[in-house]
Amino acid sequence: MITEAETDRIIEMAWEDRTPFEAIKIQFGFSESDVIALMRKELKRSSFNLWRKRVNSGVSQKHLHKRTDEINRFKCTLQRNISMNKISKR
Repeated sequence: MITEAETDRIIEMAWEDRTPFEAIKIQFGFSESDVIALMRKELKRSSFNLWRKRVNSGVSQKHLHKRTDEINRFKCTLQRNISMNKISKR
């Protein structure tokens, strides 16, 4: 059983284009089909349909095997190393 905070984080990660399903699997143990089931359960039908359309489009990089070689990490270059996910000052 996952907490409400974990559910929210999985949904947030699922919406992010550059966060692959494999990252969700590593962090939470949820496979792609588990994420789809969670999204279907937690989102309104119209929101779920928009998400599925986006994931299956060319915009999303949700699958590692569909990514270009230029994308080789999960976090923004401006993000601090594990310190509250805040953008660092330059």
